[in-house]
This record gives sequence, C-alpha cells and structure tokens, in this order.
Amino acid sequence: MSGRATSLLFVAALTGLLAAVSALPYGGHAAWLVLVLLGPVGVLTVLVGHALAERRPRRSLRRHLATIAVLVGAQALVAVALFVQQMFFNAHDAFFTVVVVVFAGAVGLWLARLLGGGALADLDAISGTLDAVGAGRRDVRTGVAGEDELARLAADVDRMVERIAREEDARRQLMAAVSHDLRTPITALQLIAEGLEDDIFEPDRRREQLARMTTHVRALGALIDDLFELTRLQAGEIRWTAEHVPLDALVAETVDAMRPQAEQRRVEVRADLAAGLVPARANPEQLQRVLFNLIQNAIRHTPADGSVVVRAEPVGDGVEIEVADTGSGIPAEDRERVFDAFFQGGDRAARTAGGAGLGLAIARAIVEAHGGRIWLEDAPAGTRVRFRLPEGVPLPA
Repeated sequence: MSGRATSLLFVAALTGLLAAVSALPYGGHAAWLVLVLLGPVGVLTVLVGHALAERRPRRSLRRHLATIAVLVGAQALVAVALFVQQMFFNAHDAFFTVVVVVFAGAVGLWLARLLGGGALADLDAISGTLDAVGAGRRDVRTGVAGEDELARLAADVDRMVERIAREEDARRQLMAAVSHDLRTPITALQLIAEGLEDDIFEPDRRREQLARMTTHVRALGALIDDLFELTRLQAGEIRWTAEHVPLDALVAETVDAMRPQAEQRRVEVRADLAAGLVPARANPEQLQRVLFNLIQNAIRHTPADGSVVVRAEPVGDGVEIEVADTGSGIPAEDRERVFDAFFQGGDRAARTAGGAGLGLAIARAIVEAHGGRIWLEDAPAGTRVRFRLPEGVPLPA
C-alpha cells in the first residue's frame, strides 16, 4: 500500500470514528455533518500535503515548512466556516468563533516557528560547517549542543571533521618522515659516489666506502619494502593462510632468536608463559613478525642491565600476548601516536640506534588483519605493549 493510500485510509477511519462518537449523544444528523464536512476537507488536505512532500523543497526548507503550516491553518478555518454555516450561527457567534480559531492558529504558528527555528538554525550550522570543510577548512565545528537527533548529527559531523584533520596531519607527517628517511641515505650515497668518481679515496678507503654504499642501499631497500608492506596491509590487499599456532613454541623460538641481539646491549630477554595456553588461529610467519618487531623495539629502548619479558595467557575467548620492558616508558603525550608510521618515541639515543619507526605500525596492521587489537597497557615503569587474538577467527582466504 502506498503512502498516499495509507494517509487517505487514516483520514477515512478518523472521520468515521468521529462520526460514530458524534452519533451517540446527538444522533444521525450530527454523524452526517461530521462525514460531509470533515471528510472532504481531510481528503483534500492529505492530497495537497502529499503533493508538497513529493515535490521536496527546492530553495528553502523554511518556506516548505511555512507552506505546511498555512495548509494546516487553512484546513482548520475551512472546517470551522463550514460548521458555522451548517449550524446556522448568527453573525455575532460566527465572528467570535472565527476570532478564537484565528487566535489559536496564530499562537500555534508562532510556537511552531519558535520551536522549528532552533532546528533550522542547527541545520544551518551543520550545513555551514560542511561547506567550510568542503572549501578546505579543518578548524570549523558546528557548535550545536543538545541530545536530540540534530545534536547527534552535529556531533557526528564534528567527529568527522576532527578525523579528517587528524588523517591529513598524519599524511603530512608521513610524507615529511619518508622524505627525511630517504634523504639521509641518498645524500650519503651521492657523496660517496662523487668521491669515487673523482678518485679521491685510497684503495683501502674505496673498499670502506663501497661497504657503506652497500649498507645505505640495504637500508633504503628495507625502508621501501616496509612501506610497501604497510601500504598493502592497510589496504587489505595481503591474504594469508591461517592455522592453529602453538603459542608456547612460537614465543620461545622468537625469544631465543632475539637473545643474541639483547645480549649485545646487556639486556635480559625471557618468556613467561601461562599454563594451559591454547593455540591461536593465525599465520605463524606474520605472528612471529609482530613478536620480532615488539621485542626489537623493547630491546632498543631498554638500558643496559634491563629486561624484556614476553608473556602469553588465555583471556576469555581469546589469547593475549604482552611484551614488557624496563625502559624509560612512553610519555603520556606520545601514547596515542606510538603505533603511527614513522613515529619514534623515547630518548634521542634510542631513536638514532636504528629503525625508521615502522615496526609498531606494521605490528598493528598485522594484528588487526587477524581480527585482533593492540594497545599500550598502563605500567608504573617501562612500557607494556599488549595484543589480543580472538580464537577461531579465520583470516580472509
């Protein structure tokens, strides 16, 4: 049933109900008057209203609402005028009846304007904010407060603008970081190449400079590979096969592999595995990549004689793995950005010790691709990075 048919059926049912109610105390003539007078007026009003609703406001919503208000008022006046005529009111009674109806209608329209004006002002604020965002501004907000539907819509718009601003800022920082990390080795390669071309190096120095060139080329290759992998991960273009991975064996193997690097920095690294650890459904190579990145980052930011502990335990319907270190920790202002690409927190010595700041970003992308999440746990000292993998969630095939 169409909307217009439903509205006509509603008017017919309402008119019939009022006619039946009128017939009880006043008889059939009163019921006939209700049917004859209210029925046609209601049908005409519904048809005009549907025509306006289907046309949609082209220029102004205010004009559209004003038209609806006038239509409602006209319906009331026509109905009263017909009743006055049929009931044979004298001129005095008819005049004051119309005056009362006009007064009530005018007050009602004023209140409707008062109540609707706030909603229209909120719509103007939302529209103005979106226009400003479309023009390139990111410092605008709707300024709409409240708890109604328009206020919730305005809050969604404000959050969208904030998210766009953050993403654009992150994109600018990413481009600056990529430019910086590429410029340094490229500049070094250019200087070495010019020196070799001008033959200014002794034979022993030539071999040394060639070795440095190889180091810079490998660093550039690793950076480009990481960037490419991160981009594909974030775009969801990488597909893995998932299997049940015994976490106790995987964690122990990874810790053993990282132990020589930790010993070079006089840092202890060990595993602390809970009893009854269930296998996780994951890709073992990518899961180990996450552990490598987290442990390497922890070792880099842990001073000599410190420690790095890798914990794993079942929690609810999943498993959680944590890498905790005894380093200086992450400042509060950096906690929200620690998983962003190219972000490097901590002390200056640790930041210059290697790494482009992509390890945690890649770890987050891999964990999220497994249907899990990664976060920073509060710690009185050091840093605790924890991630969760749900049980039985297969990877995209």
